Amino acid sequence: MEEQSQILTSFQRKLLLKHMKKERRAEYRRRIEIMLLADAGKSQAQVCEELGCSQKTARQWIEMARKGKAHLWHESPIGRPHTVNDRYLQRLRELVGHSPRDYGYPFKRWTAGWLSKHLTDETGIEISDRHINRLLKEMGLSTRSPHVKEGINQAVSKDKDLKIALYDLQPPASTESSDLLLINPIEVHP
Repeated sequence: MEEQSQILTSFQRKLLLKHMKKERRAEYRRRIEIMLLADAGKSQAQVCEELGCSQKTARQWIEMARKGKAHLWHESPIGRPHTVNDRYLQRLRELVGHSPRDYGYPFKRWTAGWLSKHLTDETGIEISDRHINRLLKEMGLSTRSPHVKEGINQAVSKDKDLKIALYDLQPPASTESSDLLLINPIEVHP
């Protein structure tokens, strides 16, 4: 004899029972069990005692069943969000070293937003573009083109194509004062 459903439809109950048999992750099975026990008429306290789960967890999934959302048992992520690991950082470094066109994108330069989206698709770890920029800065990397550096270390002549960048200059091998060549500015008289 089949038990009388308290809060689930017969379709929802059959669906949960089917997934209960196939589901390998204990956390997901517990969600299903909570809803099935509540559907069988068990109180929140009885569910917690039987399954050894927290009141909050039992309350959340009993409420999902009552709202008719039992089919969403697998949608909410379990536990804390994924964190960035060494593999993620290595992949970020690889991506910045290559053109986005190598990965099928139509643009020439990565942005933090696109790096975030691409890495979310690859790794499942979702972080903001601001956090991507923070990670890049910590690694000494940037999404800016390495060919054109901006800032006070760059002098641009009247000819827009000619650029002299001070970061290209190498310091002398010896820095003793006698080895340094002093240059006096040229005075221009009108």
